[in-house]
Amino acid sequence: MDLLLVDDSKTMRLLVHRAIRQAGYRSLTVCEAENGADALEKLKSVKPRLILSDWNMPEMSGIDFLRQLREQNNLTPFGFITSEASKKFKDLAMSHGASFIIVKPFNVDDVQAALDPILGGN
Repeated sequence: MDLLLVDDSKTMRLLVHRAIRQAGYRSLTVCEAENGADALEKLKSVKPRLILSDWNMPEMSGIDFLRQLREQNNLTPFGFITSEASKKFKDLAMSHGASFIIVKPFNVDDVQAALDPILGGN
């Protein structure tokens, strides 16, 4: 399993998945979760190479999800795709171990630039 995609919006998950394919990552296996709590449950049975998460989600936010992962010593590379663009949010994400932040609206180049260093290019 290559990627865990976490977003409460099915439409946004489809858009992100499409951008990943357009960035050249057509053969990635992707598992989806609707929020951080759902993602934590899925991580009991899957071991992704990368986690992409929204920030604002019901039940468990992306930052709370990241905090719990790091508390469990899970060091899977983690990136946000979010509309939260302020320095405060970026600093908080990075201080908790996020590898990158892609700010919405994003394009294929943004996705490729974030994924290439972690997944080794397409």
